[in-house]
Parts: sequence; C-alpha cells; structure tokens
Amino acid sequence: MPSPFPGMDPWLEGEEVFPDLHHTLITYLRDVVNAALPPGYVATTANRVWVDDELRREPDVALFGRDRGSNGGDGIAVALEGLVAIGQRLSPEPIEEPYLEIVSAKGRRLVTAVEVISLTNKKAGEQGRKTYQDKQHEYALSGVHLVEIDLLRRGPHVTATPLRELHKRLGTFDYHVSVVVGGVVPSHFAVGVKLADRLPAFEIPLDRDVPPVRVDLQPLLDRCYDSGKYAVLANYREPCDPPLAPEQQAWAEDVIRARGLLP
Repeated sequence: MPSPFPGMDPWLEGEEVFPDLHHTLITYLRDVVNAALPPGYVATTANRVWVDDELRREPDVALFGRDRGSNGGDGIAVALEGLVAIGQRLSPEPIEEPYLEIVSAKGRRLVTAVEVISLTNKKAGEQGRKTYQDKQHEYALSGVHLVEIDLLRRGPHVTATPLRELHKRLGTFDYHVSVVVGGVVPSHFAVGVKLADRLPAFEIPLDRDVPPVRVDLQPLLDRCYDSGKYAVLANYREPCDPPLAPEQQAWAEDVIRARGLLP
C-alpha cells in the first residue's frame, strides 16, 4: 500500500517511524547509486559513532505506558539472587548513525558523502550535533562533495547550505536537498520541497571529468513505505509529530480521507 501523500508523508517524521526510514533509505540509496555509477566507483554504507552524555533515553510511553517506572526506581536498593551488582547509571552506549560514501574503487578515495539528516542530528545533545558539524567541516576541508537530504521539519537547520541563502533563492519549503560541490564556483546547490510536492530527482556529483549520477528520491521513499509497512505504524487518526500548520493540516486530512484512512 503506497503512502497517501504525493511526496513526503509527515506522519513518518515521528520517533516511531523515522529511525527505520532513515536506515532503509540509506540502503536503497546505496542500491540505486551503485546501479548507476560508472566503472571505478562504488557506494558503501558507513557508520558515524559518538557518545552523547547529555542525551537521556526516556522510555517510550506508547510501548511501556505512562505509569511504568513512574518513580524511576531512584533510591531503591535492589539485590537479585544469583547476580552480581555491576554498577548504576553506567556510561551511555555509543550512538551509531549510517550514511553513504561514494569512493573510487582503486584508491578507496572518498569522492562524495550522502547524508540523510536524522533525528539525532536535529534534537540530540550538543555532542550529537557537534559530531555531525565536525564531519561537515572535514568534508569541506578535504574537498569531498556533500549531499544532504533533509526530510524533517523539526529542529534547527543543520545542512551545510545556510538557511538564509536557501530562503533567499528557494522561498519557503518544508524539506530540502542540499549539495555542496568541492572545488567549484558556485559550490552550493539546493532544491526545496513543499509538503504537497513530489520529492525531487537530483544529481550526485562525482569527479570533475565524470558525469554526475541522477537519483529520483520519490520512488525510494515509496519503496521504504511499502517494505517497512509504515501504513501500519502511521496513526493517521492522530496529529503528526511535529504538527502541521492549520492550512497544511486541512489539506493533509483531505488527502488521508480520500484514501479511506479517515472517516
């Protein structure tokens, strides 16, 4: 069952769905990019890893209920027979975030990085945002092309193209794709996407004398929606997170109702 929306489905932006969408979209991007790359290049997934001491992992109310652990267990001594106490509030586990690298097959030289902006990029503690921004800086210093796909309306602006420049050239938008091409002028390119728009097709740059690879984003999102069974996970009877503007909400309800997902 395809998404009821012509482009991005705002009900996929919540914490219940978007992490899975993020991982799956990276995988499907790798597949279509590899199918289109010329000889001598390969797209591989990589993981960025960091530890964020400021990030508190709260229990998912939808899964565990509001009354579970309401006291938090603070101050209560527990002894469990047959087990040895190890410690309390151990260091947080590393956070892993996948992205795509296009490398030259011979020298394993990084040519282009493709990032799908994640929830952690936009709402994690300072370390999470700083880690991503440090990586952006590394790409810029090394002349690596950077493609960023932002399908999240929430949180601060994080893509490498400044927001004021995006608004100056593109006007208002809900989602966008930013492409920074190393070593050329102009170096920044972008396309803005409104809620009612189909997700765009765009080109991923390679080396200067090599034609770019064209990627159509909408079929990949549609494939994610079907394979992930997001129609089951998305609760269209409740407001999406983050909420839509009133006029967008009215439009979205009409779209959902036309598909029989609302009475």
